[in-house]
Amino acid sequence: MADVPQFNYTIMKNEKDIQNDELLNEENVVEEVQTEAPEAANEDSSESVQPSAEELLEKANAEILDLRDKNLRMMAEFDNFRRRTAKEKLELQKTAGERIFVDMLSLVDDFERAEKAMSTCEDVEALRQGLDLIHKKFVAFLEKNDVKAIETEDADFNVDLHEAITTFPAGEDKKGKIIDCTQRGYTLGEKVIRYAKVVVGE
Repeated sequence: MADVPQFNYTIMKNEKDIQNDELLNEENVVEEVQTEAPEAANEDSSESVQPSAEELLEKANAEILDLRDKNLRMMAEFDNFRRRTAKEKLELQKTAGERIFVDMLSLVDDFERAEKAMSTCEDVEALRQGLDLIHKKFVAFLEKNDVKAIETEDADFNVDLHEAITTFPAGEDKKGKIIDCTQRGYTLGEKVIRYAKVVVGE
């Protein structure tokens, strides 16, 4: 009879261990559920933040339309700039030509006065001096507009400035040099607008 209480104690102990194990298992399950729940919530929130394919397509189309509009505006502005620049250039050319002709009018007045004086003037020297003044005034007018005569006196022949119309035997010291100029040449800035026609020694 002494063995029976010991057997019941062992059974009770085993039942208590089983209950403890069940409680531990339930706590572990609760912890797993609690840890998995936030992760699932995060996944749901991240999925809700990401835009859909339709939204991305709509955004891309909006950007394309915006870039196309900007491109058209830039092309229109450039076309307006090109037209305005061409117009200003044409007006500048007309204005520059007008200024030159206005400055030449005073020279025309001088020539007309000289022409009248030639019909009545008996003093040839005074007439010559008057024509010389008109010539100097005209040369000064050309230099003012950057038109200069090409140097030919005792100069070496230069194909970039001179045009040889003939050659003439002139000795070794004159070989390759300009002996005479039959027509003056002129430059406008650095550009030759008329070559000087010269006779070259050989």
